[in-house]
Amino acid sequence: MDCRWPKRHLTVLQTISLLCTLATLYPGVAHAGEKSQPLEKVRIAYSSLSGNQVPAWVAYEKDFFRKNGLDVELVFIEGGATAVKALLSGDVAFAQMAGPSVLQNSLQGLDVVIIAGFLNTMDYQLMVHNSITQPDQLKGKTVAVSRFGSSSDFATRYALDRYGLAPGKDVTILEIGSQPARFAALEAGKIQGAMVAVPLTRKAKNLGFHTLADLQMLGLEYQHTALVTSRSLIKSKPNLVRNALKAFVEGIHYYKTRRKEALAILQKYLKGNQPEDLEETYDAIGLTLIPEKPYPTLRGIQIMLQELAAKEPKAGTARPEQFADMSFIKELDSSGFIDRLYKSQPIVASRQETRSLPAPAPAKEKVAPAKDRAKPDVVTPAKKKSASTVSGVPQEYTVQAGDTLSYLAARFYGSPNKWPKIYEANTKTLKNPHYIYIGQRLQIPADDKPGT
Repeated sequence: MDCRWPKRHLTVLQTISLLCTLATLYPGVAHAGEKSQPLEKVRIAYSSLSGNQVPAWVAYEKDFFRKNGLDVELVFIEGGATAVKALLSGDVAFAQMAGPSVLQNSLQGLDVVIIAGFLNTMDYQLMVHNSITQPDQLKGKTVAVSRFGSSSDFATRYALDRYGLAPGKDVTILEIGSQPARFAALEAGKIQGAMVAVPLTRKAKNLGFHTLADLQMLGLEYQHTALVTSRSLIKSKPNLVRNALKAFVEGIHYYKTRRKEALAILQKYLKGNQPEDLEETYDAIGLTLIPEKPYPTLRGIQIMLQELAAKEPKAGTARPEQFADMSFIKELDSSGFIDRLYKSQPIVASRQETRSLPAPAPAKEKVAPAKDRAKPDVVTPAKKKSASTVSGVPQEYTVQAGDTLSYLAARFYGSPNKWPKIYEANTKTLKNPHYIYIGQRLQIPADDKPGT
């Protein structure tokens, strides 16, 4: 009996073998003969032309939405109030917008909810005259904000309070308006300080001013920029929400790992910015402040509710959890998806080492006094440096933007829990372990118990 396969059978087997090989090497080929799933049309809004809006831009420009089954129309809707109206009317499914509008509308019973936090602090820096090298030198001086009740006003009062200065008593606050107006007042000597947002911080430095503090080093958590949708959409189309958030997370990873391409996207959307401004935006916001795991900040929402309570009584009894649905980002995180992204392609190096706020938990806004030795607000390195050995000889360190005692302990001792060692060595100059300022000189003592 001839056991050889007929020629036509060999052809079929060879074809199957070839398809299997192609399917292994190129997974997409396996579906080439199948009817592809149609993309779901979705409209997503972004609400300002600033670096904190970059997750949507990257996810759109690099086709992460399409990769996750979404045919996205990206639209610019200026301002949080207008973006909320678009969400409620169904004109858009998601909006990348500021947190205060979400809280205010939700308190009024409107169906808006935060599902991700893209900027969980403020990108402000306190720029001051070069003659001011430490916070107490602001006593008797004047600083400017755009208007009372604005984000720059909140940031200024927050910083002054954290440094033990009474706004309006120790330091005069003036309403001046736009940042160009504040720059003009600084140059003319009419004011001695102002809160300035990235990348205009570079312009302030070029004018001869320097950064006394930035908001992240003061431990401020604030839901500045969030991804927002409606609970009705979450209930009716959970897979749509899941796929959209996955695309945003992939966009953030791409941004943090592909510097050249990310700068090109910033240049496309932030027209008119100089290359140096784009570099500043990339490093100071994208690498440093936008988290790899974009959890909303419950602590930041609590701080905002306390601020709103003066005008809106409902805010005083509201809980942060009412305004955020973390289930989708928790699901992505727990699956290991985000960790695998960064394991396969780590974050690129910035001109300065990057730092990012950790995923926060609810906490009281007020901090304990220095005598209670409360653990300072932690700002951890996104990519930890190898610990600098100081086991033999103490050394001096000059505080830089983003530093905290916990961060310095992690850097010099390999453990953030060793921050009291640095605090105890500097009690003559540190009134509170939570609040250090840029340019401050700290003694870093020897680590007499390495590994503990």
